[in-house]
Amino acid sequence: MKYSKTSEKSRKKKLTKKLLHKYRLVVLNEDTFEERFAMKLTRLNVFVFGSLFALLLIGFTTIFIAFTPIREYIPGYTSPTLQKQAIALEQRTDSLLSVTRMNDRYMKSIKDVLSGEASSATINKDSIYAELAAEVDPQALNPSRADSILREKVDNEDKYNLFESARSVKNFVFFPPVKGTVSAGFNLEAQHYAVDVVVPKNTPIKAAADGRVILASWTSDSGYVIVIDHGNQLLSAYKHNSSLTKEQGDFVKAREVIAISGSSGELSTGPHLHFELWNDGDPIDPAAFIDF
Repeated sequence: MKYSKTSEKSRKKKLTKKLLHKYRLVVLNEDTFEERFAMKLTRLNVFVFGSLFALLLIGFTTIFIAFTPIREYIPGYTSPTLQKQAIALEQRTDSLLSVTRMNDRYMKSIKDVLSGEASSATINKDSIYAELAAEVDPQALNPSRADSILREKVDNEDKYNLFESARSVKNFVFFPPVKGTVSAGFNLEAQHYAVDVVVPKNTPIKAAADGRVILASWTSDSGYVIVIDHGNQLLSAYKHNSSLTKEQGDFVKAREVIAISGSSGELSTGPHLHFELWNDGDPIDPAAFIDF
């Protein structure tokens, strides 16, 4: 025991001695060997100064990129100047189109007069321009209140029934990812776009259909989450798992185990599966197509 303590102290002393051992950096004239520059150094000084230099270099580079136009050459950044130029060009293009339409109408009136189809007294450039300016843009029409209510109703119906038409055309079949008791169903008003199925902890979670894993990660709210892309704008999501058996980019078959059930994430209140279905960015009620 004493030997081990003595050897440990000896190693520490040797390490300290190496770090504080002084060296001399000398710059000599190659022809005359005249000493032009000399500096005393230690390993510790070199490490400290090297670290400070690296930090300063990183900070300077970050500031240089963030506050100079050079950041425009980095993918992902957009030049404000280019944006302003694009907006100005778009406005100028619209103006040129309007002027072109007016000139075309005016030239047509002149052709009508030359061909004898109209009288010169009917040509008035100012009236033609005023007539074009007064033309109503169909997109600028404001719908009535009744029309707005009807449009909103139809949009909501279409939004949450896209999967019905896709299913009837493509005859897509989903298998239950797990069997258990449904504790919470799909509810649009409560913004619960899923079906919660209570299952014992460590129950295998299976893929509802063939597809490719596009997300396999951890989130603070949902814990271990895995999302599968089934094609045809169809996605399925499996949340609050205790672990995942697949990684992003993996191809999976229907009923293949992709995760293990659990209660991970801040929003989980116990072991269960939070299962979601999405079609073209809109949530779908899984219970309408899967018997849990």
